[in-house]
Amino acid sequence: MEVLARVGFGLFGLVVLLGIVWLFSNNKRRVDWVLVGTGVALQIAFAALVLLVPGGREVFDWLGHGFVKILGFVNAGSSFIFGNLMDVDTYGFIFAFQVLPTIIFFASLMAVLYHLGVMQAVVRVMALAITKVMRVSGAETTSVCASVFIGQTEAPLTVRPYISRMTESELITMMIGGMAHIAGGVLAAYVGMLGGGDPVEQAFYAKHLLAASIMAAPATLVIAKILIPETGEPLTRGTVKMEVEKTTSNIIDAAAAGAGDGLRLALNIGAMLLAFIALIAMINAPLTWIGEITGLQESLGRPLDLATIFGFVLAPIAWVIGVPWADAGVVGSLIGQKVVINEFVAYLQLADIVNGRVEGVALSEQGRLIATYALCGFANFSSIAIQIGGIGGLAPDRRQDLARFGLRAVLGGTIATMMTATIAGVLTTFA
Repeated sequence: MEVLARVGFGLFGLVVLLGIVWLFSNNKRRVDWVLVGTGVALQIAFAALVLLVPGGREVFDWLGHGFVKILGFVNAGSSFIFGNLMDVDTYGFIFAFQVLPTIIFFASLMAVLYHLGVMQAVVRVMALAITKVMRVSGAETTSVCASVFIGQTEAPLTVRPYISRMTESELITMMIGGMAHIAGGVLAAYVGMLGGGDPVEQAFYAKHLLAASIMAAPATLVIAKILIPETGEPLTRGTVKMEVEKTTSNIIDAAAAGAGDGLRLALNIGAMLLAFIALIAMINAPLTWIGEITGLQESLGRPLDLATIFGFVLAPIAWVIGVPWADAGVVGSLIGQKVVINEFVAYLQLADIVNGRVEGVALSEQGRLIATYALCGFANFSSIAIQIGGIGGLAPDRRQDLARFGLRAVLGGTIATMMTATIAGVLTTFA
């Protein structure tokens, strides 16, 4: 009975999430519910493959452990540069030394794989399969599948010639795809953060973050086709074409160029975190003071700050996606921080919680699993500006459309990751 109750509540959660998206649809009568059902079924099938099906489960366990093995190679380079500062037992966890080098290495590795054509082949196979099953256009699907591995401004490069001629439905699909996924280098950083120094925990998070990224591909298409149903005739319907210009001359050039890109990304993330965490502390100071003089702190049993406010507002939605009510406030707070600030800040907070660095705050196994999936995407307000600048640079004539669809894309990306979290939460009941 308990299992049936969990499944029933999971279905309820999916209906609520799809209902929220439908409320913001620009053409409710033209929603293709067959496509929506097919996309949700694809998500469930993939989640079952990763979490339940013998063979598939072992493959992703192997991928998780392989990911951790690759993370170990990062330490070789980092130790050469930083020496004993990499010793967690002596100096503790230092973000700049433990996390940012991972981003540089994985950016270099991904550049090499793209130069060799490995990633293009993987993206093409994924896009072809989804295109045939869901009957959507090749351009939008290719961009979405590329987002599984690369960032929200790099993935559109795979379909650059088609962006200007995309339908509105295809364009928002590409935008949501960027916001519902995280880039490979950043994913590696989250594995290191969440897993701490424990290889078993790192493998756990690697497996689930990889699964979350791939599950978000059909979720993106489902959400996009509800928000803005297809009413035009896509230029690439039923076909998959990738237009990727090779900008490096050999593997060494690719590795060097990728390392440079990774360095810029790592510096940007470090600067962003420094600024945002300082701003959060500045905002929390007067909020805490207000809580003290009004007696709210005593009533709440905790300081009044942004985390408390986000938790209070978003606890119901966290509960709807399957988080136990005891954890709903904490997970709701993390979701709020992800959307308003960014997912890096939210994952940093989650890492502190799961590694016991936040006094008096803990999460159940179900809570941490669902939080891991729900935060796995770039959907936040700053991503609107990133996409307008990045995609708008590739197709200046679509800049106004990108700005017009920005808030819908943030909503779509957020709901897509919540759908993957809901499904994963239910299927772990059977694991």
